[in-house]
Amino acid sequence: MHKEDFLKLPLVVAIIRGVKPEEAADVALAMYEGGLRIIEVPLNSQEAIKSIKNIVSALGDKMTVGAGTVLTVDQVNKVKDAGGEIVVSPNMNPRVIEETKKLKMLSCPGIMTVTEAIQAIEYGADLLKVFPADVVGLGFIKATKVILPQKIPMLAVNGVNCSNIQDWLKAGADGFGLGSAVYSPGASPDEISQKCKVIVELLQKV
Repeated sequence: MHKEDFLKLPLVVAIIRGVKPEEAADVALAMYEGGLRIIEVPLNSQEAIKSIKNIVSALGDKMTVGAGTVLTVDQVNKVKDAGGEIVVSPNMNPRVIEETKKLKMLSCPGIMTVTEAIQAIEYGADLLKVFPADVVGLGFIKATKVILPQKIPMLAVNGVNCSNIQDWLKAGADGFGLGSAVYSPGASPDEISQKCKVIVELLQKV
């Protein structure tokens, strides 16, 4: 795990939903060259575990790699076996969080209420995925941070793009999970790298 990647705010987790195993390493390399350092393969992608293995093999020494849409303890173990270092979920499942921490991986559960946020921290979450961010709205993160028992990065996921990412940052987001803003199936490495560079530049302007 590259701890330095998590000391630099804002964080950007690149979500490569729909990636194929044979192209996963090239996509990850394009993102690395575009300035991103954290990548997740959603488990509802084709042969996601194989894609994770391929990325870890090619860039595990340069990027933090993990899985998204992790719903069960069994999936947590498969991600660990594949070399993944971060587990991202759309929901707050205490058993998933606890297994993730037991295996010494980073836990990033999905939350959309204050109750879920506090419970996730109590169970050991390292980051909070505010999901779906476009549903809870810009004011949620700032209001929630005030009452959290400890400081923990909150990532806005879903509905965040080039046109509004600076608004989310100003509203208190510590980072983002970005899908279509940085990746779409079939995009060339050059296209992917350029999209990543645009995001990095936008975040540096705030």
